Amino acid sequence: MRDVKQGLGKATAGPKSIVAGAQSEPGTGGPETASGWVRAVLLTERWLATNERVDTLLEGLAASLAGQERARAQHLFYGVVRWSGRLEAALAGLMAHAPRTKVRAVLLVAGFELLEAGPDSVAQVIHHAVEQAKTVASPKEARLVNAVARKLAARLADQPADLATEFSHPEWLVQRWTARFGAATTKKLLEWNQQPAPVYARWRIEAPVPEFLAPTRWVGFFEVKAGKWDEVRRLANEGALYLQDPSTRLCIGLLAPQSGEVILDACAAPGGKSLFIADTMKTGKVVALDEPATPGKPDIRLVRLKENLSRAPKGVEVAQVEADLRQVKTDFYRNLQLPESYDAVLLDAPCSNTGVMRHRIDVKWRMQDGDFTGHAEQQIALLHAAARLVKSGGRLVYSTCSIDAVENEGVIKAFFESRAGGAFKLERSVQTYPWKDGHDGAGAFLMKKT
Repeated sequence: MRDVKQGLGKATAGPKSIVAGAQSEPGTGGPETASGWVRAVLLTERWLATNERVDTLLEGLAASLAGQERARAQHLFYGVVRWSGRLEAALAGLMAHAPRTKVRAVLLVAGFELLEAGPDSVAQVIHHAVEQAKTVASPKEARLVNAVARKLAARLADQPADLATEFSHPEWLVQRWTARFGAATTKKLLEWNQQPAPVYARWRIEAPVPEFLAPTRWVGFFEVKAGKWDEVRRLANEGALYLQDPSTRLCIGLLAPQSGEVILDACAAPGGKSLFIADTMKTGKVVALDEPATPGKPDIRLVRLKENLSRAPKGVEVAQVEADLRQVKTDFYRNLQLPESYDAVLLDAPCSNTGVMRHRIDVKWRMQDGDFTGHAEQQIALLHAAARLVKSGGRLVYSTCSIDAVENEGVIKAFFESRAGGAFKLERSVQTYPWKDGHDGAGAFLMKKT
């Protein structure tokens, strides 16, 4: 399950913002002065060239780009990534030769605006894109943008013949879901994935909840209203709230942390679950373990894990450990003066992220059909390693943010068919689906050691 660290705001890309941008936006200028629209083009160019993760690219947005322009850059870039399948299909064959990556990025950003704003704004969108292309690219390439964008607008106005193109998902994935869920349900899932995700916050302190946090049907979780992002960031930095999808409550609810317990979060980064455990316990000890960063390559997830652990309640002792759960033995924990067994262990395993594609918008473009089996093999190995650390009578919760049976029921079945599984009993499980439950999809399984 994921902790929400993206999506602080959405800029409107309708006619008013387009006209205003055409009147007031500068050209590229420099990396510190580029507008939100231009920054979206630069992000898209980098994404096309390197296939870097979207969250990594957004981390690189200059701090000088703030407020509405930052939200606009993120909204446009997200829109391009989310709809790139449909946009690329519409662009196919419109140019005799492939343009520079930057020009293709201009066309994709304009294409998303055309798709979002509708037919009444075609002229405004194209005019704005052409004017920006003169500076972002060159006057000659701006003429190409003008000619191609007009044809692109006509193509995007047509209804695609297949679900994969219409909802911008890989065809193999749509076929997989159709075989599992049926065509009608798959369409609901695709529609869900293509909608910008609301931002949810878990309120952490005993104090009145601000009015800009709207109550939800999930106790303790609130939807963040637009326009208050500076205040949200302040409250998050102060530890009053944590941005988190309501689906996270499922694995924590099954784990049921109790005061005074010693609990291991076995795949902890970026730490939202560890913090949730600590908040629920009030007193006790939480050991948060995750793999170390690649040498010479800082891992922002581990940085966030440290930050989140620092916000744990004063009555909860915390320890951050960097190690591969599958490789270390009990003496590793003993040498660090940590417990060798735990009252409860949470294994929120790395997975395909098929339940959180509203947030992880680039996952669908990086996945391959064989990934599910590969994930399951890793998950089973992690589950066996986690099981060794559970006390007799203790609890083990396995969870994913996947809606695929191979990574959920399939992993649990394989575990109980193994010798290690004989020491456990399945007490309870839950599987949520976005189109049914109204939040991210997730699977969670509570097992008790006999």
